[in-house]
Amino acid sequence: MPKPRTARRRRKKSPIPAPATGDGTRRTGKGLIGWGVAAVLGAVGGWLWWQFIAAESVFLDLAQAGRPALDAVQTRPNLGRGHVPPGQAVAYGDPFPTSGPHDPQWVEPGFYRTPQTPERLVHAVEHGNIVIYYDTPGDAVLQTLDSWTGLYGAQWSGVVVAPAPGLGAAVVLTAWRKVLRLQPFDAAAAAAFVDAYRGRGPEKPVR
Repeated sequence: MPKPRTARRRRKKSPIPAPATGDGTRRTGKGLIGWGVAAVLGAVGGWLWWQFIAAESVFLDLAQAGRPALDAVQTRPNLGRGHVPPGQAVAYGDPFPTSGPHDPQWVEPGFYRTPQTPERLVHAVEHGNIVIYYDTPGDAVLQTLDSWTGLYGAQWSGVVVAPAPGLGAAVVLTAWRKVLRLQPFDAAAAAAFVDAYRGRGPEKPVR
């Protein structure tokens, strides 16, 4: 009589273990991807920070070279800091006002292709921002000014660049009660002005 065959037990394959970390825990595939993304983002952030430090170092060297030009900066009378109703025009008697009643809203730091209202620009300088006016100074000058808005874009210490039709090749820099007209444009003198007065507005000085 033939012997009955015994059923063979199939051995279960052990799952492939996830890679172990230094502390004895095991990483999943998602964990490894997360770590990889974090490493890439960290590298990009570090590179951007290095780029900023390098750009600011160049700017500060330029500002140091232009400091003698600050002797030409004009100080304007203090015309006050009050607010007017939104949208109300103010007769400043100056195409580049540096103080006086102004709109409750301000112009944020950045490079603008269209003129901004003077009432909002005055509020911007009250915040400690530098407002730079331009018309047709040339592409190289505009690229320089645009790069400065990228370098200093924080509120209370930023750079606003806005057009002022009729200036021609001249560039006018303003801060609270301060103004410097450059014709032709001098990057070192302009950088010195920005560095001297940026972040020192009366509402909230941050430098």
